[in-house]
Amino acid sequence: MSTTMVAALNAALRDSLREDASVHVLGEDVGTLGGVFRVTDGLAAEFGAQRCLDTPLAEAGILGTAVGMAMYGLRPVVEMQFDAFAYPAFEQVVSHVAKMRNRTAGRMGLPITIRVPYGGGVGGVEHHSDSSEAYYAHTPGLHVVTPATVADSYGLLRSAIASDDPVVFLEPKRLYWSAADFSPADVSTAVVAPIGRAMVRRPGTSATLLTYGPSLPVCLEAAQAARSEGWDLAVVDLRSLVPFDDETVCAAVRATGRAVVVHEAAGFAGVGAEIAARVTERCFHHLAAPVLRVTGYDIPYPPPMLEKHHLPSVDRILDAVARLQWEQ
Repeated sequence: MSTTMVAALNAALRDSLREDASVHVLGEDVGTLGGVFRVTDGLAAEFGAQRCLDTPLAEAGILGTAVGMAMYGLRPVVEMQFDAFAYPAFEQVVSHVAKMRNRTAGRMGLPITIRVPYGGGVGGVEHHSDSSEAYYAHTPGLHVVTPATVADSYGLLRSAIASDDPVVFLEPKRLYWSAADFSPADVSTAVVAPIGRAMVRRPGTSATLLTYGPSLPVCLEAAQAARSEGWDLAVVDLRSLVPFDDETVCAAVRATGRAVVVHEAAGFAGVGAEIAARVTERCFHHLAAPVLRVTGYDIPYPPPMLEKHHLPSVDRILDAVARLQWEQ
């Protein structure tokens, strides 16, 4: 059964709403319209406007409402329409969502899932193509996950909604219409994709590419192209940025002795810097070369006609791998 990422996310929301009456979906245009990307299509018709509700265009108010809902025992799933649209709600995330469990000495958690379509590659203009994962990953108290496959979109979202801790769920919008053989009906609701576990998508011996979200297909393409150079590249899909799977990542890096971190966000103080530091600290005596990064440039997101030069590409990844061969 061929399923798109949008359909898998929709199925995860639908199944969660069916199985747990405390789950509610809210956000701008998520009801009648079904969301800008149609991820919530049909949910209001099936569950009613009280379970899948349209909100005013006020992101801080949407998330503040979700905080109150969670305090009274509900499991709200908030959609932030685009990545940069979430910034007005950032104070709610940092001051309340992330800190409530600590503030109440563990007596009150906030099981909120914050869905954020993020990243570039769709010809979007400014405020529609940001990669904002570093802001959330730097905030203690949050889980931060990002699927890169159809199956993980379903499994990770189910895990996020079931989590008793707040989860920022970053959805790579340029992969929304990617498709794979997947049927939600075949997924066990008892064991879905666990938060905090990376996955080796491709084994290799020459170097390890560490990536997540929208950059996974690019890394897999680079690994395929690298074969013509005689390189056998491993590809690790992080899936979860917080908590981070040091065990899987470090095992993959130790096996090759070389690593390149790939992501769309700007390089300076990005998630890739943290990953490079963790790998260096834990794998220092196994590394044959420094850990390198291939990222977006340290600029505001460029106009649509220029984004192909900004985003990590196969050529840029292979250039970094070539550097690893002599930086010993």
